[in-house]
Amino acid sequence: MTRLAGNWNYPTAIRFGAGRIGELAAACLELGVERPLLVTDRHLATLPMVAAAIRDCEARGLALRVFSDISSDPTGDDVARGAVAARDHVADGVIAFGGGSALDAGKAVAFIARQARRLWDFEDAGDNWRRADEAAILPVIAVPTTAGTGSEVGRAAVIKDEAARLKRIIFHPRILPSVVIADPELTVGMPPALTAAVGMDALSHNLEAWFAAGYHPFARGIAAEGARLVKEWLPTAVRSPSNLEARSHMLAAAQAGATAFQRGLGAMHALAHPLGALYGVHHGLLNAILMPYVVEANMPAVADDAALLARYLDLSPSPDALLAWILALRREIGIPHTLAKAGAPVIDVPLVARMATEDPSAATNPIAFDQAAYAGILRRAIAGGLEAQQARARA
Repeated sequence: MTRLAGNWNYPTAIRFGAGRIGELAAACLELGVERPLLVTDRHLATLPMVAAAIRDCEARGLALRVFSDISSDPTGDDVARGAVAARDHVADGVIAFGGGSALDAGKAVAFIARQARRLWDFEDAGDNWRRADEAAILPVIAVPTTAGTGSEVGRAAVIKDEAARLKRIIFHPRILPSVVIADPELTVGMPPALTAAVGMDALSHNLEAWFAAGYHPFARGIAAEGARLVKEWLPTAVRSPSNLEARSHMLAAAQAGATAFQRGLGAMHALAHPLGALYGVHHGLLNAILMPYVVEANMPAVADDAALLARYLDLSPSPDALLAWILALRREIGIPHTLAKAGAPVIDVPLVARMATEDPSAATNPIAFDQAAYAGILRRAIAGGLEAQQARARA
């Protein structure tokens, strides 16, 4: 295997490569962080990888405290408890350690712990982020253990507002972690189903960034390569969980997607956010199921771009080839083809469609879908119509 490692500085300082978790304490000290709060989830807090990281940090003289009382979809209350823990510990930095939920929670805790305003005052709308006291934001060291959200290189945190039954995006440029320890060995333990779901989440970010409205050629280049990495390596990562080369490429693909979607997201996320908030289905799995239906609905506006991306992915250079590949990839890695098979209960289609029109991700979709259009996409995903069409074509 080619050794996949390096020190990257885009969009932040990234220490990428197997074994680099051993540099966590040094990264903290280089940032002047001596009393970190390590934010992780309840399951990871019990695993040897976290225990080993804690031991290494303490051996280097860091006064570390663990906060792991967060939900699978982190809530405003989770963040509030984490902020209290940070203040009680007199934390001077946060280690966000885990998958997307732990990373988002850790970033939000670092952001809000010393602010005078409530968390929702900084929702990503207008210039709300300017309300923050920048000097009070704690530095973040991010340690991803999944390869999907790419939250370790993002300037936002997605947090569930339970009272409003929706997910809110908290944005500030300084939420971006100061250092990322990107060690693919930490992702080797992911089971195949989770590997598939988070890998498709990475693909959703790259695809939506590629198709998003607006001009950002750098982001489009990154998105195309991120999608190619998913095509080449996600099936291997699902099939052979200990394949470190596949895990490395998928970790890079996730970071590519989160870097590229500075250009914008779209209808996949506009629908996935309310579905996740209302029904608790895994975010990556939702994006995987919605993906072909959103691409199909966007096709009148993106056919040329779809053909161009298909060519880059070494497919037949046509929009149909790109859509067929997405469906084939889902079958190959075991993604359910309908929302019902993913565990979603009876869905309130009008409510979800209305919430989708109000989601910030909708603003950069190639087509400004109205509530009726979102309802149509959602009903197609519920019924699994595209997969049924493909099955008839294969017969």
